[in-house]
Amino acid sequence: MKPALFRILAVSALAAPAAAFAAPPSQPAAQTLTSPDGKLAVTVAQTKEGAVTYKIARAGKPVLRESALGLSFDGADFTKKLAAQDVSAERTVNEQYELVSGKRRNVTYAANERTWRYLNAARQPLEITFRVSNDGVAFRYTARAPQLKFTEEATTFAFAPQARAWLQPMSVAKTGFARTNPSYEEHYRVDIPVGTPSPLAAGWVFPALFRTGDTWVALTEANLDGTFHASRLAAQSKGGVYRIAGPAPQETFTDGALLPTAQGQMTTPWRVLAIGSLATVVDSTLGTDLAAPAQGPIPAWVKPGHSSWSWAILKDDFTTFGTQKQFIDYAADMGWDYTLIDAYWDQKIGYDKVKELVEHAKPKNVGILVWYNSAGAWNDTDMSPRGKLLTSADRRAEFAKLRTMGVKGIKVDFFGGDGQSMIDYYVGILRDAYDAQLLVNFHGATLPRGWSRTWPNLVTAEAVRGFEFGTFEQKDQEPIASHAAMLPFTRNLFDPMDFTPMVFGDIPKIKRATRNGFELAESVLFVSGIQHFAEVPQGMATVPDYVKDFLRTLPAQWDDSRFVAGEPGKFAVIARQAGGKWYVAGFNGAGQDCTVVLDLAFIRESGKLAMGKLITDGATDRAFTQANVAASKKTSIKLKARGGFVAVFE
Repeated sequence: MKPALFRILAVSALAAPAAAFAAPPSQPAAQTLTSPDGKLAVTVAQTKEGAVTYKIARAGKPVLRESALGLSFDGADFTKKLAAQDVSAERTVNEQYELVSGKRRNVTYAANERTWRYLNAARQPLEITFRVSNDGVAFRYTARAPQLKFTEEATTFAFAPQARAWLQPMSVAKTGFARTNPSYEEHYRVDIPVGTPSPLAAGWVFPALFRTGDTWVALTEANLDGTFHASRLAAQSKGGVYRIAGPAPQETFTDGALLPTAQGQMTTPWRVLAIGSLATVVDSTLGTDLAAPAQGPIPAWVKPGHSSWSWAILKDDFTTFGTQKQFIDYAADMGWDYTLIDAYWDQKIGYDKVKELVEHAKPKNVGILVWYNSAGAWNDTDMSPRGKLLTSADRRAEFAKLRTMGVKGIKVDFFGGDGQSMIDYYVGILRDAYDAQLLVNFHGATLPRGWSRTWPNLVTAEAVRGFEFGTFEQKDQEPIASHAAMLPFTRNLFDPMDFTPMVFGDIPKIKRATRNGFELAESVLFVSGIQHFAEVPQGMATVPDYVKDFLRTLPAQWDDSRFVAGEPGKFAVIARQAGGKWYVAGFNGAGQDCTVVLDLAFIRESGKLAMGKLITDGATDRAFTQANVAASKKTSIKLKARGGFVAVFE
């Protein structure tokens, strides 16, 4: 529908006879929507005061207690005194789509959907649409009024008092390096009681992970199109009741809006809850299932891959023509697809010399990616190129220049937060880059929230306390193993993640806390459309040929993934399939050795025992060993402290 039609509908509602707007009944009837398999159920009801509530059960056991629904606008309240109008008939949702940068290439989404309709005291309509799939629940709001100026969301998620949480604090805007926060780069609080306040007043980020009884819940949101801000969980959650909160006032594009406004109609992003066993949640794709579809088939120029990258270890001084040429040759030798040239390339190398690097790389089948500063007045960094992407006209001119040079993609860094105008800026970059046939990597950035489905040229994004933090100070290196063991369950659950993994050699002035097996396992456990490997040629030269061969043939895209075993913050084992092979990887984030017994019977074919090659840690932190391994129902693998493994089954 067009906005004009929505205005007509709103006016029609205002003109309806008063008898059509009965007060809420004293005991409103609750109505339930269930998943296709009947195991998940969401029940929507109203209080005597006319507020709308919902609760969720799994196999008849409570997952969420009665929780609040509703929105507030300037002059339009949809949180109380709502008169129920009707509920739509149940509708079946069936969608199939393809992901370039995900745990599964071809995705099927099936859910049941109903829409609850209400009128507020001013006779303005509100719709709340719920979808329930076998792996979770999602809902969103549509409000209608002549003028809509958003102020607050009433949505809560009420967990039982004995539930536990795994949460990352939201960093405070305009803090950190050159005032570049928030960047979703804090350490997780692991296995804490629900209701624990965030140590930072800005709240908690998505995805937020909870366990209640034997059920796991991952909260996030999806389908940000630039018309709405990005949300988070509020810092305070007394009694285990978590509330949706918005961004801080500083989190805007220069002179841009913090919160959304609209005429006639406003629809929120989906609020998404993946629900089930830990395996169900880790295998879920709800974060992209609820995102808007791509505008068409994925184009051939959107090519996933692996990349060499000098900055992770060598930093700014090595953004030089000679070093980047060396890293192109390194990528070619490893069979990788890209080389990323980082900050200051415009000053230290220049556009003409980058074009020479593109020409050097092309016959080696290596594409060139280049870095940009997003700013803008929202950060104080002088890193360049700076300020070249601020308007669509600026972007299109710059992107046309890059395409003429033969550059394949961009990395854009140091974004200013989650306000509506900043989210619109992200979407504008994705749109203009798509039109210019450029791949995109967001750094110092927000959680992508399903953008990799809508914009397949978004191949990865940081939004994580990644490898680079372990290169600055020893205190940031020490917790890196346990932090990494959180990521398959949270940050990398639905969206591609540019952790920039894997180092086997030295980090200047740092004693590495992880073993080489841990580092190698990250190449499989972490999902990214382009995996930017941190290792430099000198470090790669120290590993056995069988490790190099593994990395030379590692798939750039996964056909399927399956959670095998794990516990958030402690260890993870995941199997991924591509090209008829299964790649099983695991790492141990703890400081003690352990043995994991894995059920790998799903790898067996026609009842035959599948045999594979195992690469794991050797006697020292920097050593590897190789062995044969069988994929049985009780495959036993020893994991050293802060160690890991990969296994390949043909």
